[in-house]
Amino acid sequence: MSEKISDQEYKLDWLKWVVVAVIVAAGVYGNSYFAAESILYRTIGLLILGGLAAWLAVQTAKGSAFLSLCLDARAEIRKVVWPTRQETTQTTLIVLVVVLVVALLLWLLDWSLNAIISGIIG
Repeated sequence: MSEKISDQEYKLDWLKWVVVAVIVAAGVYGNSYFAAESILYRTIGLLILGGLAAWLAVQTAKGSAFLSLCLDARAEIRKVVWPTRQETTQTTLIVLVVVLVVALLLWLLDWSLNAIISGIIG
């Protein structure tokens, strides 16, 4: 019996995703159809349709899992210890120096190999 419920929910999820796609398509079409109208009204309409589509998408199993993932990611970002301005500046300078040194070494290698090959070829 639980398999039928799961199967029924899957079919309803499929139908919900179709409705979400129709809402998004209606928003895209409506935005171009009403191009002569004020951008404020079109933006408000798109925000309303986008919110409706997002709300409907969250009602599905995959949409609910995605929302849960986003909320968990937000909680993890709050745990991050961000570098100070001084640490960021020092790290940036180190990267720039290393890039310049590697560029110089590659230029010297290219120049020397070019000189060797030119000497061999004539």
